[in-house]
Amino acid sequence: MGFIMAGLDAEAYDRSYTDGQLIKRIIRYFKPKLPLMIAIIVLVVLNSCLDTAFPLLISNSIDTLVSTRAMEAALGLVVFILFSGALSWTCNMFRQRFTARSVGDVVLQLRTDAFSAVMSRDMSFFDEFSSGKIVSRVTSDTENFATVVTLTLNLLSQVLLYILIVVVLFFRNPQLALLTLSIMPLIIGVALGFRTLARKFTRNAQRSLARVNANVQEIVSGITIAKNFRQEQNMYDEFKQINAQSYYVNLRSGFLYNGIFPVLVFIANIGTTLIVYFGGRSVVSGTISAGDWFLFIQSLGLLWQPLTSIASFWSQFQLGLAASERVFALLDAEPRVHQTDEQPVQRIKGKITFQNVFFSYDDRQTVLKDFSLTIKAGETVAFVGHTGAGKSSIGKLISRFYEFQGGQILIDDRDIRSFDLHDYHQRLGIVPQSPFLFSGTVADNIRYARLDATDEEVRQVAQRIGNGDWIEALPEGLETLVGETGRALSMGQRQLVALARVLLQEPGIIIMDEATASVDPLTEAQIQEGLDVILEQRTAIVIAHRLSTIKHADRIIVLDGGRIAEEGTHEELMERGGHYSELYNTYFRHQSPDYKPGEGFVPTRI
Repeated sequence: MGFIMAGLDAEAYDRSYTDGQLIKRIIRYFKPKLPLMIAIIVLVVLNSCLDTAFPLLISNSIDTLVSTRAMEAALGLVVFILFSGALSWTCNMFRQRFTARSVGDVVLQLRTDAFSAVMSRDMSFFDEFSSGKIVSRVTSDTENFATVVTLTLNLLSQVLLYILIVVVLFFRNPQLALLTLSIMPLIIGVALGFRTLARKFTRNAQRSLARVNANVQEIVSGITIAKNFRQEQNMYDEFKQINAQSYYVNLRSGFLYNGIFPVLVFIANIGTTLIVYFGGRSVVSGTISAGDWFLFIQSLGLLWQPLTSIASFWSQFQLGLAASERVFALLDAEPRVHQTDEQPVQRIKGKITFQNVFFSYDDRQTVLKDFSLTIKAGETVAFVGHTGAGKSSIGKLISRFYEFQGGQILIDDRDIRSFDLHDYHQRLGIVPQSPFLFSGTVADNIRYARLDATDEEVRQVAQRIGNGDWIEALPEGLETLVGETGRALSMGQRQLVALARVLLQEPGIIIMDEATASVDPLTEAQIQEGLDVILEQRTAIVIAHRLSTIKHADRIIVLDGGRIAEEGTHEELMERGGHYSELYNTYFRHQSPDYKPGEGFVPTRI
């Protein structure tokens, strides 16, 4: 049992909704479709009335033949039955068509809202939660949402048909009608008892599917690393375990759902047996006519069908409710980055001020405590330090990807929390260590920073990076296809494209997680030339891994445990012989052209 349920816990942003809350929100999505929904309801009423007429017409036909034996009357009833059947089929066809249209439109809107909610989430949200599970909510769960809507409309038709049949039966024979309804409480009790288990099993099934999606997405994304380290078998074994969990969860759900329907049919058959026996005795004694007896028997299928259908399709109904619950939880997830205002950001000079900033990813991990720092406009500042010292966190806070818990961050002496984030991010350039490229051409990826840029503007920007020499190495120049995530290009070429993209954006502040890491010396020189162009008269925050970047910085900040241990230029810090000198001798000195192994330093244990 532990293996089956492992990993199926709710996400931190999940919440529970009552059925009433879910249905109210679903109804709100259908309000714009009110005219179409009214037409559907009218068709449901007509269809139910016509379905109710069938047993009545046949019953009257039997009584007419028994009493008058007039074929003309019987033929007239047959024609009327055929006409009613054709009309019922037509009403049902239009009802299904209108239903499909309205449900499709609502699912389209819901999926759009879900995707919009994903786009508006903070970066911390994507760091914490699996992208595969998020994708599952936007795609699979919104599709399953359509199920609950369709079944609700079908349920309306079934309930209306049930009411009409009950009224007819009581009008014809109250005693037999009461006998017929005597089994109803038992069916309702079984169906309601099934409801709680159905929601629980359905929710676990959706979570297991989301876990499968997340695992597959992670494997496909990391297939290069897996093959490099020959870990295909381990990844396959992990997938088998997760897939087996999904299989067992769905198998248990199947047992539950497939077991309820035979139980309900058995109970309904008991009611049928009672009607056949006692109704037959009433016909023999002359209490009721043969037509009325046939009416009761014929109506039994129509009478029990709504109740058994509600229960037999309860799995799908619960699937739709659980799906809508997961989608609404995504829509209602509370943002962690809170802006106090939405002031426009026309231009950024680039002055950055940290005033007694406190930042923690969670309650147990404090990254920055009472951190203060001022970076002048146009200054290039390189941050160095051990892993976990807070280098990347400073970049994330300036990017407004994470919320700090105390203090203040000012951009050009304005509170960063007062900005319109859309405007602010347009004036913020970010160069990651491993750049991501979208499928398309090199030109498309450069233009991604400013979609209205002309081909000539894209070409000029690309020429400014490394004097444009790197473009000649591309098979089709700027029209070269980059492939999925840019895999058709080398790491250095991807980084050059990313630099051109940022240059086209013309940001006021650059945040760079060392663009020259993991590239060859020739490409590093091209990238460095591109950086010189990009960083000119711009404020730059550099997470440094390479000696070349450190030496080009106006100021080096040495971080240790979320505080500033040292700061100054490369020469000043080396003269002090402190923490930076140790880092330099351990990690950076071997990158110098003058470096000779074993000469002049002893590696320091970090």
